[in-house]
Amino acid sequence: MIGDTICAPATGTVGAAIAVVRLSGPDTFEILQKVVDFRSPVLEGGRVKYGVIPGLDDVLVNIYKAPHSYTGEDSAEISCHCSPFIVSRILGLLADNGARMAGPGEFTRRAFVNGKMDLAQAEAVSDLIASESQAQHRMALNQLKGRYSEGLMALRDELVEISSLLELELDFSDQDVEFASRERLVRLLDETLAEVEKLVESFKLGNALRQGVPVAIVGEPNSGKSTLLNALLGEQRAIVSDIPGTTRDTIEETLNIGGIKFRFIDTAGLRESADVIEKIGVERSFAAIDKAKVVVLVVDASSLGESDAGALADGKSGSRNGIEKEEGRHVGRNGVEKEIRERLTADQTLIVACNKVDLSPAPSGMLGISALNSEGLDELRTRICKAVDYNTDHLMVSNERHCNALRRAAASLRAVRRGLDAGTETDLVCIDLRNATAALNEIFGKQIGTEDVLGEIFGRFCVGK
Repeated sequence: MIGDTICAPATGTVGAAIAVVRLSGPDTFEILQKVVDFRSPVLEGGRVKYGVIPGLDDVLVNIYKAPHSYTGEDSAEISCHCSPFIVSRILGLLADNGARMAGPGEFTRRAFVNGKMDLAQAEAVSDLIASESQAQHRMALNQLKGRYSEGLMALRDELVEISSLLELELDFSDQDVEFASRERLVRLLDETLAEVEKLVESFKLGNALRQGVPVAIVGEPNSGKSTLLNALLGEQRAIVSDIPGTTRDTIEETLNIGGIKFRFIDTAGLRESADVIEKIGVERSFAAIDKAKVVVLVVDASSLGESDAGALADGKSGSRNGIEKEEGRHVGRNGVEKEIRERLTADQTLIVACNKVDLSPAPSGMLGISALNSEGLDELRTRICKAVDYNTDHLMVSNERHCNALRRAAASLRAVRRGLDAGTETDLVCIDLRNATAALNEIFGKQIGTEDVLGEIFGRFCVGK
């Protein structure tokens, strides 16, 4: 309940010098003075007070008076020595004097309810805490600072302007008054719809940056895929063997390159096989290709003839043994590269890496690397980063809930467009416009009122946040 006073640890209790315990709610200062002996009983907002918890610890307490706090309520942060025993005892003393333990995300939920931030900003708190790369951090920070909300608010305001013009006409329908030309309305509508669709499209990259950009390492058996993964990670993560088909399943590891979190996926070698388990591994390899943003095709230089090298560089299949097939799929030495290219979409990038054991130049159009000797990997990293064209200072959607709301808004706007073209009654067109506006409002939490929805969002937070 919002009227309660809540408490929780705000930091970990292992391996640090200081721990922080948070307290927020209407009885914060009354409870605080029962637990902590201060030299001066006056608790002024914006001050740090020295105090003693008798028989337990000396503490420093940050005082925040409503509304000038994270939650918008009277709040305090008790800094003590980082001991699980001390933190536990402080929480017990606070509870004994009227506070209760906070649930996951309850402090941030109160900040939302009390108008300190909108729902999109509140969700960004969780993303900021979980950020593991510069790209993730920048996206979350922009959202927390309100830049993301400002951009969406501008779109919503455009919809409100269109709605107001149309609904004003409804009020004067008996006078046959037109407050805005249909040409202007259509232009505003098309511009807004284009922006909403652009944001929906940005979710592909935004979600990848948030979760880690998937990079599939693929190729024939024994081409050096697992060796390449180990070289990139700087550790022996994948089993390397001269026996073809050693990798039966996908192996996934994350790596931060150039401020971006990548998820590298080592896959089973692509070839025909009578082995049921290996066939499943090959299917999973193709599934990894379909989901990847970047596909690194590793080709064993020693297995290439002149025609193969030229064909790979040109994006065609070689002519060594013709194209073998299995269940309608191109497989084998020549068909692997052709099959991959046929599967790729416009927003995927293919990098063909020629894996060599010597310093001889790679065939034209291919990147020469030596997975065994870790040569050419800097250039490979550079090309992988360049394949992810992003600018987190621009408005980008990374939250699936937001993307779903934008999709609904786009569907409603397309219905409005069809209605205007067909000369549909204005009151019916206004219904679709209101639906589009409502969908955008959901992102900020303007129309969120049910406990189920709020519980789902804030339940993913850590306790104390």
